[in-house]
Amino acid sequence: MTAHIIAKNVGVEFPIFNSSHRSLKKSILNVSTGGRVAKDTKNHVVVRALEDINFEFYPGDRVGLVGHNGSGKTTLLRALSGVYTPTEGQLDVKGNLATLLDIGLGMDGEASGFENIRIRGLLMGLTLEEIDAKTDEIAAFTELGEYLNMPMRTYSSGMLVRLGFAVSTSINADIVLMDEWLSVGDADFQKKASERLNKFVDAASILVIASHDMSLVEKTCNKIIRMEHGKMVEVRDHVPTGFDAST
Repeated sequence: MTAHIIAKNVGVEFPIFNSSHRSLKKSILNVSTGGRVAKDTKNHVVVRALEDINFEFYPGDRVGLVGHNGSGKTTLLRALSGVYTPTEGQLDVKGNLATLLDIGLGMDGEASGFENIRIRGLLMGLTLEEIDAKTDEIAAFTELGEYLNMPMRTYSSGMLVRLGFAVSTSINADIVLMDEWLSVGDADFQKKASERLNKFVDAASILVIASHDMSLVEKTCNKIIRMEHGKMVEVRDHVPTGFDAST
């Protein structure tokens, strides 16, 4: 199976309940950030977070999503990851997917580090056998030692990130989705994490990353999509200049 992401006229709407029609001076209100406030076919107030999204990504594509806060970058990543279901159009995602949008998603503060490796792994679609085969490597990478036997609520924020990052980057992914380039831990650990992240991304067939750092996008990506108000306003091919987060 060849990995790909194909979007055809994809849109995502969020209903606004108990909103007053009085609050809308027009049926469609353009705002400086975020999607458009509008009415659906049943005259309900909605936010059109994504509208008329069309693209095709194939192996070798490194795609950068750029635009101001609220332009729809993260919403699009969440739609690609399956967190949001398109309310219109078709979205076809084929391939083993890894999302680095929320590396602590689903983890339980009362469970131990080892138990959370299992929880996070299951949420990522791994079997228990696959998780068990990776646990020793994940544990060693975190450098958390005996803390992995303790409840995660005893961890510092840095320890939480180490654990989530180690599990999230332990799989073989065809497609990687990222919201900004991850920077994890103190200086020594950050170098090790950057090397791991580079290898993880390089091994993927397709990368889609949202970022405000244009220099990173231009160094990394061969396609750049600029978004405004939930729409793709510019799509261009680009020759990446090369990027290494460990340097």
